[in-house]
Order: sequence, then structure tokens, then C-alpha cells
Amino acid sequence: MTTTWLITGCSSGLGRALAAAVLARGDHAVVTARDAATVEDLADAHPATALAVSLDVTDAEQVTAAVRQAQERFGGVDVLVNNAGYGYRAAVEEGDDADVQRLFATNFFGAVAMIKAVLPGMRARRGGTILNISSIGARLCPPGSGYYSATKAALEGMSGSLRKELAPLGITVTAVEPGAFRTDFAGRSLTQSATVIDDYAETAGKRRKEHDTVHGTQPGDPAKAAQALITAVDSGRAPELLLLGSDAVTVIGRTLDDQRAELQTWRDLSAGTDHTGPR
Repeated sequence: MTTTWLITGCSSGLGRALAAAVLARGDHAVVTARDAATVEDLADAHPATALAVSLDVTDAEQVTAAVRQAQERFGGVDVLVNNAGYGYRAAVEEGDDADVQRLFATNFFGAVAMIKAVLPGMRARRGGTILNISSIGARLCPPGSGYYSATKAALEGMSGSLRKELAPLGITVTAVEPGAFRTDFAGRSLTQSATVIDDYAETAGKRRKEHDTVHGTQPGDPAKAAQALITAVDSGRAPELLLLGSDAVTVIGRTLDDQRAELQTWRDLSAGTDHTGPR
């Protein structure tokens, strides 16, 4: 049976690699970008199985229209991939309120809007998969990425609850945490605050775009990440959290070890706050 994917943010990076991979294996794909012209080549190469759609996930009408077109063309959405998003670097004090609101509107509320749009169909069919593309930043919380990390932490918190709500209905939800991949994330897709406070030069300041030297040298291969996502979906038992990249496995493993060690250090103080605890 052919699977229908709806993937947001397909103009470049992981979204484009995933769209190309699912189409190459004969699946249906609704490939979206804010400007559909940037993904028309994918649709032209697979006219029977691909549909290119303009989609800004912060536009409610476009969200509704994209899901409706998927329904009309392919009968519904089997797999939703919430990949649209972008980075924002600033010390927390430097962050512009309007910038931060736009960031949450895309990275978090845009994903929520897409989920709400596809769920009626998935519930009716008692099946489906939702992949929410997060980031290791949700757990690592690097200096200068407080707001971006917050959008991804919000996405993961919502994903965890949603997974439990939908499991009895045959629908799977997975949060995906990529490490550093060779995409446009650290280039065109990365924004930052206009305000610069000198006191943060040695923390958040070191990660501003003008000081970033990793773009184009990241270890992750988007094509391999796309295949990993397909494998997870095909398994029928995709995990609650899927890490992508050897750096993600190493860094998150170390972070979890540090958290457990800190838990043990403060265990007695934490546990002693119960009514029945030691006095």
C-alpha cells in the first residue's frame, strides 16, 4: 500500500532530502515550501506521485488548504513531518520580542496547526504517523540558543503528551532530535538578534553568525537522515524520541549522564520536601 507523506519545509536540507527519498521509492508526497516554485522540480520529476504546495505554517488558511489538497489528490495524509522551522541566536536578554514571537509562531505553533489539521483524517482511519523535527538543542540548551531551544523543548513536551493521547487510536508520534547536519540551518535559515550586549561576548556572543565556522562542515548527511526516518516509520514502532547523528548520540548520552549525577547529588534535599520526609 502506498504511503502519503506531507512534509513541511522542503525547499532545502532535511525536508528536501526526505521528500526526494520517499518519492524515489514510489510513495506519494505533498512537498511544501513557502514558495512552491522552490519544490516544483520534485513534483515535475514525479508527476504522478508528488504535489507541490505553497505553505507558510503560520498561515491558517494555507495550512487548511494544504491538507485539503492532500486529501483530494491522494485520499489523506499517512505521515506528517513537521520540519519547517529556523534558528535564532541571541542571549536571552538580547532577544527581540517580535523576533521571538515569530520564532514560536513557526517552530511551535505552526507544527501544532499542522497536527490539528491532519488529525481528523488520521483518527477516522485509525492510523498515521507524526514526526516532529526537534533539535538536540532542546536538551543541550547552548548559550545563545535559549529561545530556539525553548521552541523545540515546547515541541517535545507537546509531542510526548500527544503520543499518549493518540496511541490508543493507532497513531504514532515521534520527536526527532538531529545533531549537526550539512544543511542551510547554520546559513540561510539562521537568524539572530540585532541587539548585541558586550557582557555576553564569551558565551552567547561566540555563537553569533559572524563567528560561526561550522557551516558546510557538519558531520550529518541529510540523505542518510531521510532514510533513517523512513526506516523508523516503516518499523511501525517508531520511538518516542529518535536521535539522528553520531554527535547527537554522544552529546545527549553525556547530557543524560550529567543529569543523573546531579539528581543523585541533590537527591536527599529533593526527596526531603514531602510531608512525610525527614525533618
